[in-house]
Amino acid sequence: MQIGIDKIGFYTPHLYVDMEKLALARNEDPGKFLIGIGQEKMAVAPVTQDAVTLAANAALEILTDEDKEKIDFVIFGTESGVDHSKAAAIYVHRLLGLKPEVRAVEVKEACFGATAGLQMARGHIALHPESKVLVLGSDISRYGLNTSGEVTQGAGAVAMVVSAHPKILAIEEPSVYHTEDIMDFWRPVYSDSAYVDGKFSNEKYISFFQNVWKQYREKTGFTLSDFKAICFHMPYTKMGLKALRTVLDETDEDGRERLLAHYETSKSYNKIVGNIYTGALYLSLLSLLEQNTKIEAGARIGLYSYGSGAVGEFFAGILQPGYREALQPARHQQMLDARKEISVAEYEAIFTTSLPNDGSAVTLPVNEDPATVCLAGIEGHKRQYVNKNNRVGG
Repeated sequence: MQIGIDKIGFYTPHLYVDMEKLALARNEDPGKFLIGIGQEKMAVAPVTQDAVTLAANAALEILTDEDKEKIDFVIFGTESGVDHSKAAAIYVHRLLGLKPEVRAVEVKEACFGATAGLQMARGHIALHPESKVLVLGSDISRYGLNTSGEVTQGAGAVAMVVSAHPKILAIEEPSVYHTEDIMDFWRPVYSDSAYVDGKFSNEKYISFFQNVWKQYREKTGFTLSDFKAICFHMPYTKMGLKALRTVLDETDEDGRERLLAHYETSKSYNKIVGNIYTGALYLSLLSLLEQNTKIEAGARIGLYSYGSGAVGEFFAGILQPGYREALQPARHQQMLDARKEISVAEYEAIFTTSLPNDGSAVTLPVNEDPATVCLAGIEGHKRQYVNKNNRVGG
């Protein structure tokens, strides 16, 4: 039985900052941000958006009443959680109007969380083929103003429906993974921003890729020639390219040209959204599938997932007949085109705006946010969410 991605949705906030203007404001050569890092725009989340609302908005665009009836598991991968105890998946479950007979959990391992969720979903469907699982990867990437990591911030979410007989991508066996206890990126519970050892993290990202790729190749007998494209977790779009280049000598010139060309396509959305942590790999996959014109059904797509701390995984999937019909490129392009550019000063003001951390009540300006699902405020230590389509709140 084939199991994999049946639907995939994406959401990013309506605000962004231009990376060239940010570079100039930081007295940096714009080429460092645009070429060296590979980012053109950075999504900025207003105070009315958090990991919960981003995920709910991404899921809203893909779920039908039939999906809602069959979904019995919601797995939310994030490192931007809003509660130390209650899973973000439970808020999303209510905001989407899912039935009560559902498991709902939150998974954390840096940027790896959504991949863990995808693999958990596959196991669930193997036991319950009639079910569907909603897998979410949603984050707001924060490093701080005027920090080395500022250029790799972003905000957004990817939602995937995992099922038997998927319309988009059937995940293959085996999957190869690797874990080490390292400190390349972390965010202590007392900090709103992450700490990162950038050079060390880059090195580990690449070494983990080389490790899992070698294991995968030995287990399957596949080579780069068996892959039409490989998608990478993208903390910034140049990162995956650095890893890919380390193995390109394993294929011929045509193979190198093919993989490099499809890599360029796979960063289409990431370079104008920024780092969305758990969703970044799947935003890359979505970019590839919605923006390519040459990849046909039956093609094998490789996926490399990496979460600092650290866990890496390599796996692959086969594109299904008619997969393009299950995608929404026009809708996503419309969303991206409708965004509003804000100045660096406006971005800084939003970045430094925070919710009360002393239990105070606050009401937020949801009418200024075009998103369907928003954070409306805090009351009695409880986040108040609203779905404007049906005014689901609380």
